Amino acid sequence: MTIPIDANTTVRELAGRYPQCRHVFAQHQIDYYCGGSQTLDQAAHNSGTDLSALLAALREKLHAAPSQPAPGRRDWYAAPLPELVEYIVQVHHNYMKAAIPRIEGLLRKVVHAHGANHGKMLSALETQFQVLADDVGSHLIKEEQILFPYIAATAAGDGGERPVACFGSLRNPIGQMEHEHDVLGRVLETMRQITGGYSLPADACPTFAALYDELMRMEADLHEHIHLENNILFPRAIAEESAHGPAAGRGS
Repeated sequence: MTIPIDANTTVRELAGRYPQCRHVFAQHQIDYYCGGSQTLDQAAHNSGTDLSALLAALREKLHAAPSQPAPGRRDWYAAPLPELVEYIVQVHHNYMKAAIPRIEGLLRKVVHAHGANHGKMLSALETQFQVLADDVGSHLIKEEQILFPYIAATAAGDGGERPVACFGSLRNPIGQMEHEHDVLGRVLETMRQITGGYSLPADACPTFAALYDELMRMEADLHEHIHLENNILFPRAIAEESAHGPAAGRGS
């Protein structure tokens, strides 16, 4: 049974529980990964979409594709939080750690080979990619060394003493992570604009094509990565903390 869909339903409720709705959001240029906290009314207004048309499209999608979990697909609303944390690290963090140096190598080769004809575009792309690489590097460290261990340890507790937090409420570091996700989302959008939607120039070589393929794969992975954190992990972790209260510690 699906949740009611009306103007006050949030984007994250649908994007998280019913993945088939993400296609509708993409069609209407609604950001479901960083903008999941918007209501459908707000999302429609911000994207210039007619609210009635959006609601109808979402209801039609859910009716055509009932909310049956895909075979082998984990229900991240029901899975233990430590399992979700481990999945994000193993699948998405490790992917980014491998993808960034791979893309950097391809980008250097393309700049060397095509700089004469596409120097301005490639220089702008290189600048934005370096911003993204630097931001992702520090972001993953903060999540893996501070935020994720606390979420996992708290959720795995047996009702005894909760881990001591140096940041007070979970809302503090989560707010920072969400802000950094917004920054990454804007960089991804800028890179897509710079490349004309990753449209290859007529003189593109196989390495140029490989670069764009890798950048599009990275974009898709980051969208899913941010979605899992913003729309599922973070709200669930905050709800867990709200039910038991934040742990005492510096900054509380």
